[in-house]
Parts: sequence; C-alpha cells; structure tokens
Amino acid sequence: MPSSVQGSFQGTAQMFRDSMSNMPLLLLAAVVAVYVVLGMLYESLIHPVTIITTLPSAGVGALLALIATGYDLSLISVIAIILLMGIVKKNAIMMIDFALDAERHEGISPQEAIYKACVTRFRPIMMTTMAALLGSVPLAIGLGTGSELRKPLGIAVVGGLLLSQTLTLYTTPVIYLTFENLGQRFKAWRKRRRAAAGNRIMEPESLGL
Repeated sequence: MPSSVQGSFQGTAQMFRDSMSNMPLLLLAAVVAVYVVLGMLYESLIHPVTIITTLPSAGVGALLALIATGYDLSLISVIAIILLMGIVKKNAIMMIDFALDAERHEGISPQEAIYKACVTRFRPIMMTTMAALLGSVPLAIGLGTGSELRKPLGIAVVGGLLLSQTLTLYTTPVIYLTFENLGQRFKAWRKRRRAAAGNRIMEPESLGL
C-alpha cells in the first residue's frame, strides 16, 4: 500500500471515538461536582476528600471485573463507573455524617464517633449495597434480547460494589481519623502561632515603647 494512503475512523466509529476521548473530563467534572456539593453540605474542605477516597476502589473493582470476564472498557462500562460513583460514596456519607453529628452534639472523641457510626450504620449500608448488587445481577448474567449490550454494565456494577463494599468499611474510618488528627494538629499550630504573635505585640507595650 502506498505511503500516501492513510486510514481513519468515520461515521459511527468516529463518533464513538470522539465520545470516549471526552470521558476523562466528564469523570473529573463529576468528582469536582461531588466535592463542591459535599463541601457545602459539611462546611469543610477535608471531609469531602474522605468521601471521595471511596471512589477509586469502585473503579478498580469494575475494571477488574471487566478484565476477568473478557470485556473491554466501552461506553456502557464508563456509564456503569459513573453510576458507581453515586452508589459507593453513600457508604462513606452515612458514616461520616453520623460521626460528625455525634462529635458536635454528644461531645465524644473522633475515635468513639466513627466507631459508633460504623456499628450503627452497618445495617443500612449493607441493605442498600445488596439491593443495588442483586439488582445488577440479571444485567451481569445477560439474559434476554440485547443482553450483550447491557452485560458490561451489570458486570462493572457488580465488580465495583463487591470490591468497594469490602474495602470502604475498613478504609473510611482510617482516613476519617487521619484527617481528623491532621485537622486538630493544624488548629493547635494556628493557636500557637496566634499566641506567639500576641506575645510579640505585648512585649513592646510592657516595655513602655
């Protein structure tokens, strides 16, 4: 074939390629939107990060499930990952929301608050996750007409929920306590800095200057 001949996708294949090229930006925009909404809800810059840390486990679980079953990362699979972002983060929201409320109104420590949140919220977390998981099993099995199109969606959702549910019950409390400790250290450092600045201001006054 002559070197002057070049090949390229056209028609539906070109449209599909263009749509997939924008997917990273869409995923990033979704994460930013989640962070902004959670930041306004909790009036904090740290706790939304705690909730967002649950999202990578869902994406990894979906990708591993697709690889294990021999499916590619198609447009339907990306849609499944976006759906997982909404389903998975509710586990962390239920725990973090309860822990923050317990800290503010009951005056308990972060360790006691997150432990109480895990024990109290375990049942509703499992109920909602199992409902979504079992609802996706028929899609993953792929029965009926057009099942080959819906099958990657079900497989990605099932794989993402299995891995994220297993990990987030352990990782979310650890990340929550880590950020709480960092926040307390930062507040203590600001108090010391303000106290040092106040002492520097008082010293000239005490000398009669």
